[in-house]
Amino acid sequence: MISAVVGYLSGAMPFGYWAGKLKGLDIRQHGSGNIGATNVIRVLGKGIGIPVFILDALKGWLPVWLATSFLAQQGASAEIVSTGAVVAGLSAVLGHMYTFWLGFKGGKGVATTAGVLLGIAPLAMLGGLVVWLLFFFTLRYVSLASMMAGVGVVATMVALMAKVGHWDFVMLSFGVLIMVLVIVRHRGNVSRILAGTEPKAGRKK
Repeated sequence: MISAVVGYLSGAMPFGYWAGKLKGLDIRQHGSGNIGATNVIRVLGKGIGIPVFILDALKGWLPVWLATSFLAQQGASAEIVSTGAVVAGLSAVLGHMYTFWLGFKGGKGVATTAGVLLGIAPLAMLGGLVVWLLFFFTLRYVSLASMMAGVGVVATMVALMAKVGHWDFVMLSFGVLIMVLVIVRHRGNVSRILAGTEPKAGRKK
């Protein structure tokens, strides 16, 4: 399916890794070893890390927008448009997590997921953002805030669907799958949090 291919190729672009190379280092060998924006900020600073976050989010949003626009122009039903957008978005997240550029080893997918959700479920993204901010400013763990944001996204989806009385199981399944993927990708962080070795925001590892 074209949506899946476009989504994966977009998501697979490792902007964090490329940013590190522009600075003469392999970001995978520094900090947490992750290619995502959080580690880029920790190693290279906000001036580089924030643009990486924006680009990682954009590569999730763009294929969703392209799939939605194309299918709508073809006169596809709302269900087909929604499914195409979900496929493109999920593929983008998987592309970031398992990029062919780096031997199918990538980031944790938080920024890319945010971009995808902005395109297909902005209210759910807002719910996740509120949860992220709550946990981040309370405990200062970016990893824990990101995992709980995934829970917040699913909870928001359930609440909104229950309120309107319409259950979009494709979208809900997408939310649950993304939540699980993000948590699984953070399993190392969970171990470090429990061991008391996970760095908090604003502190050097």
